[in-house]
Amino acid sequence: MRKTGTINRRHLLTLSGSALAAGTLSGLPIAGGSPALASTTKINEDGLHVQPWFANTFLNLSDDLNDANAAGKKLAIFWEQRGCPYCREMHEVNLAQKDISDYIQKHFMVVQLNLFGSREVTDFDGEKLPEKELARKWRVNFTPTIYFAPASVAEAAGRSGRDAEAWRLVGYWKPFHFRSTFVYVARGGYKTQPNFQRWLGKYADELRAKGIKVKLW
Repeated sequence: MRKTGTINRRHLLTLSGSALAAGTLSGLPIAGGSPALASTTKINEDGLHVQPWFANTFLNLSDDLNDANAAGKKLAIFWEQRGCPYCREMHEVNLAQKDISDYIQKHFMVVQLNLFGSREVTDFDGEKLPEKELARKWRVNFTPTIYFAPASVAEAAGRSGRDAEAWRLVGYWKPFHFRSTFVYVARGGYKTQPNFQRWLGKYADELRAKGIKVKLW
C-alpha cells in the first residue's frame, strides 16, 4: 500500500478548508524579525527559475538517488514550468530564506524537471521518457509539484516513480509549511504518520517547546 499521494493530500486540504495550493497558509519557524535571505534566483533558457545548488545530472533517477544516498541525502524533484507564478513565489520567497535553502541543501539533492520539457529522463523502472511524458506517467498536473523519492533505490525496486514516491507536495505552500514538508521527509515522518496534518501539529509543539514562535495560520 502506498503511504503517499492522494490519501495524504486529501488530509492536507483540512489545513486550510480551501485550496491549499493557493497559498493561504503562513507562518515562519523563527521568533521575531525577518528571515535572512539567500542569493537571488535566476531564470534558465527554458524559462524556469533555478537555484545554483540544483543538481545537474544525466537524469537517470536511480543513479541520482544513489548519488544522493552516497552524500547522506534524500532525492527531491522539483516539477516546474515557464511562466508559473507560484513557482516564482516559491523561489523568490521560500527558497530565498536562508534557513529553508540551507536545510534543503543539507538533507536533499534537488533535481529540477520541466512539466513540458523534452529532455530524456530514465524512470526508476528503467523506462526512458521525455520530461512531459514522464509527468503524465507520474500524474503531475500542477506546478510547482515537489516529488520526494523513496529512501533508496532498493525501495523503488523497479517500480515507476509514481508508485514508489515517498511524498508529494502539490502547489505553492507558505514558508513554514513548505520547510516542514522537507523536515517531514528527512525524518521519515511519512513512514510512521501518513497524515501530515497530525505530524505537523506535533512538530509545531516541538518547536514551541524550544522557544520558537510558530504561526500555523
